[in-house]
Amino acid sequence: MLRSIGGCIGRYVRSAPGTYLWLAALFVTTIAMHHMSPEFEADFLRQRSTNIHELSTNPRRVLIASAFWTDGGSWLSYAVLYSVFHAQAERWLGTARWLLVAFGTHVAATFISEGALLWAIRHDYAPHSAVNTLDVGVSYALAGVVAVLTYRIAAPYRYLYLLGVLVIYGAPLVSGRTFTDLGHFASVLVGLAWYPLTRGQGGPPWNPADSVRDVRDAGLRLRRGRRRDPEGGDQGLR
Repeated sequence: MLRSIGGCIGRYVRSAPGTYLWLAALFVTTIAMHHMSPEFEADFLRQRSTNIHELSTNPRRVLIASAFWTDGGSWLSYAVLYSVFHAQAERWLGTARWLLVAFGTHVAATFISEGALLWAIRHDYAPHSAVNTLDVGVSYALAGVVAVLTYRIAAPYRYLYLLGVLVIYGAPLVSGRTFTDLGHFASVLVGLAWYPLTRGQGGPPWNPADSVRDVRDAGLRLRRGRRRDPEGGDQGLR
């Protein structure tokens, strides 16, 4: 039983190598952050932040570096989110297209949100010190991938999924209206704009009703097998 579960996990990880290499890198950087003092950590991350100052001096370096550091959240929560969303997108689109969606969204949403912040600074809606605001993390890329998975789901379920995504990322923008809220909502819109990249990928859309039916049928087969072999011998379901 344990060997079977381990084999399934191994196959799943191998089917999305980019996702789990990225997750492994985040594990290393998260461990490193736990060994930094609060003062050193803030300065260290600010130099790898996609804030206005760093984007104006070395944009390529910070756009890449910022995607390998978290904003302080639990690594295990990222492991779950990456397995549910990034891994599914990579298995569906292939590693190259998935990476294009993830990194392309990360870059586009960063420039949209920081551009809005720069406008706010120039019009005195935000202090000039905001050019050094700490802005690292993988949430923009994740939001874009969450959004592009809309096209992986069969109708009418995809519309319920899309509504949920818009509410989850739109509500903070309405209530908080910070530049990061704008960046997350922009990530969703950019993710949806990747639709041409998804056409013809991965066969027919996933239908949740089919998955529920498969689970129900598997349960019925298991119960029948147990009834045929009440002693738990080798004559049950194979």
